[in-house]
Amino acid sequence: MLFLGAGHLSVQTLLSWGVVSGWVDRGIWAAVPIMGASTTAALRDAAGFWGGPGSFAVPLILLGCATWRLAARAVPLPAGVGWGLVAWSLISGVILVPSPFAAGSVAGALIIVAARRSDRPSREVPG
Repeated sequence: MLFLGAGHLSVQTLLSWGVVSGWVDRGIWAAVPIMGASTTAALRDAAGFWGGPGSFAVPLILLGCATWRLAARAVPLPAGVGWGLVAWSLISGVILVPSPFAAGSVAGALIIVAARRSDRPSREVPG
């Protein structure tokens, strides 16, 4: 998840560097129009924002960090988080073909497997 989110932000920033640098030149505040984006420049700003920092990449990075930290403590995420990630990845992958959304379903499946393993009773033999 960290790799997917960071990779998405990095590639998007590289591909739309002119848009991002334009935000800095004009000032970050209100650089991206919320409504009334009718000019080509305004549409580029909106697409640059929603494809980059406004996308799901930042929450995906945060979810990856939380997963990593909890895994270090042997605390799995709930299976519902994994199912949500799988559903989002598969639906988004069908809508936007070709795309790397399928990799998100792998991460979701791993979360589900970890949650299921933690729900099983211990198989230790008393003695």
